[in-house]
Amino acid sequence: MNKKSKELKNKLREGKLTLGSWITIGHPIVAEVMARSGFEWLTVDMEHSAITLDVAQNLIRTVELNNCIPLVRVSENNPYIIKRVMDAGADGVIVPMVNSKKEAEAAVKAVKYPPEGSRGVGLARAQNYGFDFGGYKKWLETDCIVIVQIEHIDAVKNLKDILSTKGVDGFIVGPYDISGSLGIPGDFENPKFKKEIEQIMKIAKETKKTAGFHVIPPDAKEVERVINMGYRFVAISLDTLFLGTLCRNNINDICKRFQNMM
Repeated sequence: MNKKSKELKNKLREGKLTLGSWITIGHPIVAEVMARSGFEWLTVDMEHSAITLDVAQNLIRTVELNNCIPLVRVSENNPYIIKRVMDAGADGVIVPMVNSKKEAEAAVKAVKYPPEGSRGVGLARAQNYGFDFGGYKKWLETDCIVIVQIEHIDAVKNLKDILSTKGVDGFIVGPYDISGSLGIPGDFENPKFKKEIEQIMKIAKETKKTAGFHVIPPDAKEVERVINMGYRFVAISLDTLFLGTLCRNNINDICKRFQNMM
């Protein structure tokens, strides 16, 4: 558990801006470099990467030891998976494809111990291997983070109910999957897609729940655009794109400068 998670939870509650990023490379050096770069939180992606639980635990530890908040995007809304990443020391979870209030309640219950939840008790890294269960239990009751992903038209239709779920701290939009559920994958200029995005932000303001967005390209102008739209839980790109973009931009620039020598 990370004491900084309380700061993040308060920011989510108050609608303040918080910036993080995404980890898909399962090596602690990558996590260490990113955690020391100034992000407030980093999400270990177990849905769209080859990261396994033991690798995730090492990444969580590395992020936490570098004064950054470790979150995990689990592969599915599954209590067994959520329990294990929380036991590994994650400060919270981002749960994909939450399309109803019932599914949101299930995600929260998987994180929390009874009576609020249904999570089984283990004595792993999160509980200091059995030496601080009481401290962890107290932290879990007040400071853990639950973010739901809104990435289907059904979720948009049920958004008010989803966001009314006790224990849900905020949500993050999945634009590609929303557009896919509308039958227009990746067509973000389509009026049908824009209408649903406008509806999402309208409901977010009505319910006073923090809206999140993952800006995929490492582009400060795009991040600024998303913030100006009202998003406050903002993920900036991911490890592979940061690395690849810097490599490509530099080699292209150098090749242009010295083309006559090649």
